[in-house]
Amino acid sequence: MSRIAKAPLQLPSGVEIKFAGGQVNVKGPKGALEVQLHPSVSLEQDDKNFVVKPESPAAIPMAGTFRSLIGNMVVGVTEGFTKKLTLVGVGYRAQVQGEKLTLALGFSHPIEYKAPKGVTIEAPSQTEIIVSGCDKQRVGQGASEIRAFRPPEPYKGKGVRYSDERVRRKEAKKA
Repeated sequence: MSRIAKAPLQLPSGVEIKFAGGQVNVKGPKGALEVQLHPSVSLEQDDKNFVVKPESPAAIPMAGTFRSLIGNMVVGVTEGFTKKLTLVGVGYRAQVQGEKLTLALGFSHPIEYKAPKGVTIEAPSQTEIIVSGCDKQRVGQGASEIRAFRPPEPYKGKGVRYSDERVRRKEAKKA
């Protein structure tokens, strides 16, 4: 059986899990999230621990997937998730106005990006963007959409990149 699915979910204080009819709701200090369980998986409670059980041997991988999803939900409602982006390039700037992020990325026009529901975007400086929220998938998707406006290019390294991303540089053509 999947090692992830075998591991019980331990709830930190201040987090509640409610499950009924295949719907799992996780509520904590940073917000509330929900997920619909796959029919081949069930959630059982042992004292303060929760265990994801597969209904058949074929559903073992699905049990591991839902154990990870529910575990990420618990982390999200307690600590939250953040992705940090960096703008590299002359004249590349970011500015937040309300829920809109305005980017100057070397195009003839500024790019406006509206934050997805449940995600907050901050720009502590003109070349840094912080995407945060309690849903790991939405935070990652939001950061990925911002990066897609101008991904880093391999010759000069200009573009929008994750703060921990390493861009492999290519050598320019020789004359």
